Amino acid sequence: MVLSSILGFPRMGANRELKKATEAYWGGKLSQADLLTEAKRLRLEHWNIQKKAGVDVIPSNDFALYDQVLTHIQDFGAAPPRYTSQNLDPVDEYFAMGRGHQKDGIDVPSLEMVKWFDSNYHYVKPTFQDGQTFKLNPNPKAVVEFLEAKEAGIVTRPVLVGPVSFLHLGKPDRDQTVAPIDLLEKLLPIYEELLTKLKDAGAEYVQIDEPTLVFDLPANTKAAFKPTYEKLAGLGDKIPKLVFATYFGDIVHNIDAIPAEIFAVHVDLVRNPEQLETVIGALGSKTVLSAGVVDGRNIWKTNLKRAIETVETAVQKLGKDRVIVATSSSLLHTPHTLASEKKLDLEIADWFSFAVEKASEVAVIAKAVTEGPAAVRAELEANAKSIQARASSTRTNDPKVKERQSKITPDFYNRKSEFPARIAQQQKNLGLPLFPTTTIGSFPQTKEIRIQRNKFTKGEITAEQYEKFIEKEIQDVVKVQEELDLDVYVHGEPERNDMVQYFGERLDGYAFTTHAWVQSYGSRCVRPPIIVGDISRPAPMTVKESKYAVSISKKPMKGMLTGPITCLRWSFPRDDVHQSVQSEQLALALRDEVVDLEAAGVFVIQVDEPALREGLPLRSGKEREAYLDWAVKSFRLSVSGVQDSTQIHSHFCYSEFQDFFHAIAALDADVLSIENSKSDAKLLKVFVDEAYPRHIGPGVYDIHSPRVPSEQEIKDRIEEMLQYLKPEQLWIDPDCGLKTRQWAETKAALTNMVNAAKFYREKYAKK
Repeated sequence: MVLSSILGFPRMGANRELKKATEAYWGGKLSQADLLTEAKRLRLEHWNIQKKAGVDVIPSNDFALYDQVLTHIQDFGAAPPRYTSQNLDPVDEYFAMGRGHQKDGIDVPSLEMVKWFDSNYHYVKPTFQDGQTFKLNPNPKAVVEFLEAKEAGIVTRPVLVGPVSFLHLGKPDRDQTVAPIDLLEKLLPIYEELLTKLKDAGAEYVQIDEPTLVFDLPANTKAAFKPTYEKLAGLGDKIPKLVFATYFGDIVHNIDAIPAEIFAVHVDLVRNPEQLETVIGALGSKTVLSAGVVDGRNIWKTNLKRAIETVETAVQKLGKDRVIVATSSSLLHTPHTLASEKKLDLEIADWFSFAVEKASEVAVIAKAVTEGPAAVRAELEANAKSIQARASSTRTNDPKVKERQSKITPDFYNRKSEFPARIAQQQKNLGLPLFPTTTIGSFPQTKEIRIQRNKFTKGEITAEQYEKFIEKEIQDVVKVQEELDLDVYVHGEPERNDMVQYFGERLDGYAFTTHAWVQSYGSRCVRPPIIVGDISRPAPMTVKESKYAVSISKKPMKGMLTGPITCLRWSFPRDDVHQSVQSEQLALALRDEVVDLEAAGVFVIQVDEPALREGLPLRSGKEREAYLDWAVKSFRLSVSGVQDSTQIHSHFCYSEFQDFFHAIAALDADVLSIENSKSDAKLLKVFVDEAYPRHIGPGVYDIHSPRVPSEQEIKDRIEEMLQYLKPEQLWIDPDCGLKTRQWAETKAALTNMVNAAKFYREKYAKK
């Protein structure tokens, strides 16, 4: 019998109940007991959804109040001393590591947060000390939640981040020299203890995620897999059977690292179906294959016929008892259920499948292979009809867009002059001081903004009333920036719901949902738009608000756009057209917008590409270089239609780009801003090594945390930066947009930031 399984399920709930509960707890409006009760209710609800769908193997410990890696950090006793020394309640200590804590005399920043592989989910990075020790929590979450499900009559498969990946994804703390992988001997006994506890609790199987196997790994990390799992295998029946799970790429290049003595190996056959034959050939004589044939990263219906054929190929070589049908990865990256979408066009809705629906797809595939297609004939016929309808729909193809793409020439990718000539004209035009200050774009989105936007969406207020409200918000934001004495203003983006959704709603070729929320980090959820066809811009998207902001501003106003790669990566892209084609279409639409902004008097334009690093293929080689080639061309295509005197900015999340710095430089943006406050300033050394000639603003404080950095703290960051950057290169700005922050903390933090910048401005003016 072929079983069905899911590697993980979304946590937030159909109506983002977890988001609301955690934010209420942080705001002092919900007790800790009520928060934990709501979390337990959601877990039970999600297990029952999967059970009802017919899924055989249901995960537990995939739930987290903030992040699953952060859960492991705390359960393994790996929290840095700056948190454990504060005598915080365990729940508050957990949140302090995730988002910082500034209350009751305790002031600690959050741990670094980075993207989970090439997804838009963020995990909290394990941070290790010299002399690091580990100690298992007496009540580990994996055991607690397994027993919780068991009590409800559902026997689950607990999910753990594997020891090698946990260490490889971590880093030494500041001023520490420990190599994380060298901690494996200390960490492995914790896993042994935890696995033993799970076995004693009744767990027969445990899913142990080792996704780093898809990377090009250092030799010592790669060599760690076999001895680690041989040691665990040596425990025999003392621990559950292990399902060794990889995803987001192929493992062929690391095939010799697959443990021989392992119950099952999971591979992602959506991302890399061609690895199937090699993986099967490398399995032990009794090892089970978990075949990830239902996409855990996108929202398109699974082609059931194709998926069944893939699974049957595996069954022919291994037998039905050695194959499990599974999602390619956790469904964390997909929305909860399509059933919530009451306003979607019915033709388009028929093409989609969210987490709840994907659970049913997994079960149907397993049943079809086990019992034969006749057992699920109705489901297969309906699916085939949907697949064919999408393929033949006229809504996916626009001949005018394709014609415009065919006329792109090399000149479309280049500014009129090189940077030295441009910056001279920009300085003359803008008159900016040394260490210019700005923000990344958005200002706090207040409850009143959300209320008015909702009223406008529902038709409860007129377009004129809403426009006047937005203008008043822009006036207020401009006034605040005047009072703070920033050097380059932004209009604050009060009219925008999300930095990709807002643009998608104004472009042809997109579809939109009302409840398809996906967790990005912590309680932060996004509702990615869906690219369903060829993309074009029917009308200007941001010009009206930016032009108004220019008219009331005393200093340069920055126009804010989301770049083509980020619009692509933070949407659910088409799976029937190469992503480079979709990116080029987005770039042409944005090129029109950039030119229109300049014509409206906006001479600083920021085209954000925070997802550029995220989109980088996980392995070096031809695929990565090909991606960087079309990604860079897309950015340059979007911004190169302006005059030299117009200054082009771009923003990037995370400064881990040493491996592809040549592409960052090739973007040819006049000013880069990067998220940097939680990273070691030594990462800026690459700008020195590569003699980077243009301007850069490494973020001086973390906007993901509510804590307010002191003026001295920001001065210290600037001092570090000046070890690597020239004063005339350096801009002073926060890490990212301020949309999720409150006004009081925003004003306090920016005041300290501006004062720190003025200090250095005066200091260097005397030299």
